Amino acid sequence: MKAILIAVSLCLIAGEAQAISRYDPTRMSCERVQSTVAANGAVILRYRSQHNRSLTLYDRYVASGRFCNPGEVRTRAYVPSADLNSCPVYNCKRLDLDSRHRRFVFPMN
Repeated sequence: MKAILIAVSLCLIAGEAQAISRYDPTRMSCERVQSTVAANGAVILRYRSQHNRSLTLYDRYVASGRFCNPGEVRTRAYVPSADLNSCPVYNCKRLDLDSRHRRFVFPMN
């Protein structure tokens, strides 16, 4: 019985990891991109670089900070959409404690 529970748990974990949806934001309006991220919680957005058309860019975009991993924070990002060059969305970035603390360090005279 324990072996069956372990097997089912592993299948659920593997299925959850593959469950994230992928979209091309350049085929959607900015409003639709934002509502798609909000509805799914987290999505992968893939699109061609505006500076180098042979380069495909992608990242994971989230609806809220609860979709970020520990040690990450939700930050503003921009992706191209069908109607805007810079559609505002959010992604997760690792918190850089060094640079955050440097802001509060004052030079000594």
